[in-house]
Amino acid sequence: MRMDQEQQQIAMVQHMREQSSGMGQALQPSLTYDVMVKEQFITTCAGDTRVLVYTPNRRKDTSASLPVFFNMHGGGFVLGQADGDDAWCRLIADRAGCLVVNIDYKLAPEHKFPAAVYECYDVVKWVHDHAGQFSADASLLAIGGHSAGGNLAAAVCLLNRERGDELPILLQIIDYAVLDVATDPAEKPDFPEAIPADIARMFNAMYLSKPEHAQNPLASPVLAVSLAGLPQALIITAERDSLAQEARNYAAKLESSGVHVTHKEYEGVAHGFTHHGDIQMAEDAWYLMSDTLQAVFAR
Repeated sequence: MRMDQEQQQIAMVQHMREQSSGMGQALQPSLTYDVMVKEQFITTCAGDTRVLVYTPNRRKDTSASLPVFFNMHGGGFVLGQADGDDAWCRLIADRAGCLVVNIDYKLAPEHKFPAAVYECYDVVKWVHDHAGQFSADASLLAIGGHSAGGNLAAAVCLLNRERGDELPILLQIIDYAVLDVATDPAEKPDFPEAIPADIARMFNAMYLSKPEHAQNPLASPVLAVSLAGLPQALIITAERDSLAQEARNYAAKLESSGVHVTHKEYEGVAHGFTHHGDIQMAEDAWYLMSDTLQAVFAR
């Protein structure tokens, strides 16, 4: 019975991926950025993980090691790919003056929780341990993501704390992330333009191999008993997003645990506004991400 359910999930999501690949063009930055992009495969617990590495060409000292930002795309854990963030990773690399490692993590339901969490962690660990191959500064790391990718960024920070902070992650960027997969989506705030509760419920079910995994902080970071000792955070929320409240809760919980938090909520916009919507508001958010990275790395 379980095998039939998994096969049905895979067939359904493959159809969704085919449909989404033909959707309208996402937002593009208003400027072009002088960045070198290289595809690479990194050995992780999930096998070979594809990453796109962005190196800014516009920098004064080309011999200096660069700080690193790890980016994870959105898509409800089941859709999307790193290429969907390509244009914006170029912006961040150029504007923040850092390497960007854009992780094409494995998707559910083929790869269920916690596969992507450990896979993304392994990418960060590998780059940290092989920083010389990238002309990277292994002491200056940051991680972030959008929607499901923001969940993975927060989870990697929690996993790193579990492992004794072996990775020097200085900043987490949480962009309209799902941080609570335990609460029924129908019980979250609702807006006409929000993710439909039945779709969110289906994505969560595809991500989790067991319902009780929803209570694990690596799946629902906001449920962690304590967030003390985590990296400082930039948290971006969209006012008309069913996920905004859990990100506000995460921000408040971080602050109460002594973590420095910058929280900006964009008024009148829906989930995914940095990729679809008003270009000025989207770029403001991307500029905030890159300028925050630059400031943190400069310290």
